[in-house]
Amino acid sequence: MSGSAVGVRRLEPAAITGVMSREVANFRTFWKATAFSSVLEPVVYLLAFGLGLGATVVDKVNGLDYVEFVGTGMVATAVIFSSALPAMFGTFVKEHFQGTYDAILAAPVDVEELVTAEMLWIGIRAGTFGCFPLLVTMLFGLDPAPGMLLVPLFAFVTALGFAAFGIAVAASVAKIDQFNYVTTLVITPLFLVAGTFFPIDQLPEGFQIAAQLNPLHQLVELVRHACFGFEAADALRFAGLFAFSLATWRIAVRRMSTRLVD
Repeated sequence: MSGSAVGVRRLEPAAITGVMSREVANFRTFWKATAFSSVLEPVVYLLAFGLGLGATVVDKVNGLDYVEFVGTGMVATAVIFSSALPAMFGTFVKEHFQGTYDAILAAPVDVEELVTAEMLWIGIRAGTFGCFPLLVTMLFGLDPAPGMLLVPLFAFVTALGFAAFGIAVAASVAKIDQFNYVTTLVITPLFLVAGTFFPIDQLPEGFQIAAQLNPLHQLVELVRHACFGFEAADALRFAGLFAFSLATWRIAVRRMSTRLVD
């Protein structure tokens, strides 16, 4: 092995940091609008579902006030919509229209480092915005709990998986309007059967089994238990989310390598 090859890592921190710094610089130009919508959206949902529907149709769900049930569940909603969708559209635009990735790969950065950096940045951003519904719910009466300190970690790991999913999808479609199929057939069903607005035990048995495989549902359960008391199975739930993120990361790297290099 030559001396120049010694010490070269598979993932170079400098390369990943360089790609992420570009994303941070770009984010500074529109962070106010993103933060505004991330705060206003849970307020609207909580007013409509938590106070509106909760006051007229249902009072308690699984022993929780409905506003608390919805508010804690909306962390998962915020995570998927601030990770999967930006990853899909952002990756496609930068690869197809802006030529950003071609320019980045001309530097000492490979596809694996590029995908990893994109995932980490989206994961950090979505993990942060995912906590906003929980903070808003506190204004509606949710009591703080020590377990809530783990919610950013749960949201971050889940966001990594859906960011990788979005990158893989962007590297697989030929036209941007094909994202409509993914949104309708994948993201929307995952969102609806996550247990955000109603318990999944009210679904038919087949849907309940499918919901248990939904990463968003596992995130919902982890967030609720962080607020009201953990269970023994939560360690398995977190391990499942970690495995989901790891698997989608490798798929995203492979798909982007095929698109950009092969």
